[in-house]
Amino acid sequence: MKSGIFEELQDQIHRKGEAPFAMECDKESLAGAVSQRACVFCGSRVVLYPIADALHLVHGPIGCAAYTWDIRGALSSGPELHRLSFSTDLQELDVIFGGENKLYRALIELIDRHHPKAAFVYSTCIVGIIGDDLESVCKKVSAEKGIPVLPVQSEGFKGNKRAGYNAACQAMFNLTGMGDTTGISKKSLNILGDFNLAGEIWIIRDYFKRMGIEVVANITGDGRVGDLQRAHGAALNVVQCSGSTMDLAKLMEEKYGIPHLRVSYFGVEDMAESLYDVARFFDDPEMMERTKELVREELSVLLPQLREYQQALFGKKAAIYVGGAFKAFSLVKAFRLLGMKVVMVGSQTGTQEDYQELHDITDDGTIIVDDSNPLELSSFLKEQDVDIFVGGVKERPIAYKLGVGFCDHNHERKEALEGFVGMLNFAREVYNTVMSPVWRFVPRKAGVSNQ
Repeated sequence: MKSGIFEELQDQIHRKGEAPFAMECDKESLAGAVSQRACVFCGSRVVLYPIADALHLVHGPIGCAAYTWDIRGALSSGPELHRLSFSTDLQELDVIFGGENKLYRALIELIDRHHPKAAFVYSTCIVGIIGDDLESVCKKVSAEKGIPVLPVQSEGFKGNKRAGYNAACQAMFNLTGMGDTTGISKKSLNILGDFNLAGEIWIIRDYFKRMGIEVVANITGDGRVGDLQRAHGAALNVVQCSGSTMDLAKLMEEKYGIPHLRVSYFGVEDMAESLYDVARFFDDPEMMERTKELVREELSVLLPQLREYQQALFGKKAAIYVGGAFKAFSLVKAFRLLGMKVVMVGSQTGTQEDYQELHDITDDGTIIVDDSNPLELSSFLKEQDVDIFVGGVKERPIAYKLGVGFCDHNHERKEALEGFVGMLNFAREVYNTVMSPVWRFVPRKAGVSNQ
């Protein structure tokens, strides 16, 4: 180990400009090292959880049910069943004799009490070990209650967060094709990979409405079971978080012939280009004109307000570590618009193509890192002397312990950062954090005062 970096992970770190681009990624985390990456169960839970009128039952010990609305703030415009966290609360005797009967009783009781449109049953590590037959229990309850009851094979030990995404996509795919698609416009789409944090999906839906496009299903922010069941009637899938929902887009393209576009709603450049890409797909001159007018209107309000922040933040340094690499692309561009330099960027689940793109858009000297851990991240933050670190709940204490500003860009945040208005919120948050006078009173580099 050198400078907090395990030798086995050296190939998952690249410093742009020091050597031709080459780095390992998309593999199992190093055994024995605490990684920032989450497990299979977590991956499936975060994707499916914002479907607000479904029952979400965790089959396992009570601790696995910790991912609730309070820490994953996906908002709903209607039902809020997803805010409740249900668990079969497996105990020692259940592990010895099996938990299928307990699961059956829990499902019957919860469905009778809450009348959900569908139920998702998440498998946890211990269920995979004792071998409970989730599929047969779900099938039995579905027949008795007349609603889809879907097993989510998400035993935490069998892979990493990306495998959980796949399990969630498979469960959602089983819902599609069940609903009536009569009346759906030819200019329609499904929004994939947006979780409606702080109401962001409502901002994006408004943009599409102004362009003249019908949104059939939100998958999965502010999601509804009925919308998913008729999602196969849409003309296009737009995928923001490609790591979490690209598998579903590919399954729908294969079975229903629905093409997909990768989009990003973060930052000015990517937000505008995503809207233009959608307008180009529908090949409608009037829609393109409406889109150009929409972008002009939004920028005429946004750009003058950004100038104050750009002047204050020019030359400051940022580091990024997020779940999916696609979000990192937009963040690099957003910081560049603010006049800041990104000196480190990484993700939990990036692919070779993702990191190649990060390499292409970053400046020489930028550190690109895959599946990192707290020791490595701390080492990079200190080495680069960054002014702000962007990440999620697991990265927040790393920043604050080092006396570095932090911006929450994960599911715990309460501020909308998508869309043009989101760029203004982001700039304001970065400015308030970086320029806060509190940093004069904390150590920034190995105990040396910043004053």
